[in-house]
Amino acid sequence: MYERKRRYNFLGILITSLVTSFITSILVFYFVSGYYQRRDYSPDNSSRNTVDMPQPQQMAVQTQVDEHVIATVAKMATPGVVGISVLRVDGNSIFEQNAAEKWGVGSGVIISSDGYILTNNHVVGGKSKRIIVSLADGREVEGVVLWTEPVLDLAVIKINLTGLTPIPFGDSNELQVGEPAIAIGNPLGLIFQRTVTSGIISALNRTIKIDTEQGPNYMEDLIQTDASINPGNSGGPLLNSKGQVIGINTIKVTSAEAIGFAIPINVAIPVIKQFIERGEFIEPYLGIFAYDKEIIPYVNKNISVDNGIYVANVDKNGPAFQKGIDVGCIIRQVDGRDINTMIQLRTYLYSKRPGDVINVTHISKKDGKIVTVPIRLAAKERDGLITR
Repeated sequence: MYERKRRYNFLGILITSLVTSFITSILVFYFVSGYYQRRDYSPDNSSRNTVDMPQPQQMAVQTQVDEHVIATVAKMATPGVVGISVLRVDGNSIFEQNAAEKWGVGSGVIISSDGYILTNNHVVGGKSKRIIVSLADGREVEGVVLWTEPVLDLAVIKINLTGLTPIPFGDSNELQVGEPAIAIGNPLGLIFQRTVTSGIISALNRTIKIDTEQGPNYMEDLIQTDASINPGNSGGPLLNSKGQVIGINTIKVTSAEAIGFAIPINVAIPVIKQFIERGEFIEPYLGIFAYDKEIIPYVNKNISVDNGIYVANVDKNGPAFQKGIDVGCIIRQVDGRDINTMIQLRTYLYSKRPGDVINVTHISKKDGKIVTVPIRLAAKERDGLITR
């Protein structure tokens, strides 16, 4: 009788301990994940990001990535991945005495041996009071923001070090749905720094409507992947099987598993080159926003073109409008290059400087004629514009 009672008492204590541990673990995880900055996409919440238009994009059947490839890429690329801790001020001014301060954490990619780092705007943008960059060798150094672009969600920061290990770039224009994708970053902050996840390229050319401080806008031509992208991974690299950067991780869908997005690296390469070669980047401005070629049938069923982008918005004070380009025109070429997506146009514009003249071939909305006009690019004067 005594033995049986003692056995029951022991069993009760064991069960109570397990339940208590489980609840404690949940509370700790909730606290930790709530502490770090989030970059999530919730299509069920209209105040967050929402998919704006149908995307005729073939989806991939999930495959497994060779473990040896993952290990090789991780070993090669990890030294080029950094953690970024940002002290932000929530008040209207960083000089307010009562302004709340909080730390956020993200990731970044070393893009030059002398300290240039590519990351997300939402990681380092806004009222940042202090930026600490954590290197793979354990060093921590102060960082300075050089450039941010809220709509693209890209930023360049600089640290005062040399001899760093940059990660080479791939070609995001050559990506195929179904090929391997490997993400490295700091999910839930530096406590899990340089976590490696893998998957495939699930889809290409995704367009998402987002909310910015300046109002609604669009992130265009995103890479969709099922490689796990969590809070803190933002700004880290999406890599191909050769260990090359093909994208910068930016956003995930919170209401579904295995849906994350990355910004194609090709759009950032002209910006990076100008920083490395000239020490600065001054963004040129054309003054239009356009839908990709695949979207044109959804906008106007009567339009049938082999290539081009449909102008959906113009800045009436911008260079394009002054040369006769208006809503409804279809831009087909710039300087003889076929243009089928906004990301192609933007990538080419980023290789130019304000004052440069480009030749834009478009189908006129007025008479349907193909016209080529020279346009002198302006300098972009403020962030958050829907037009580029």
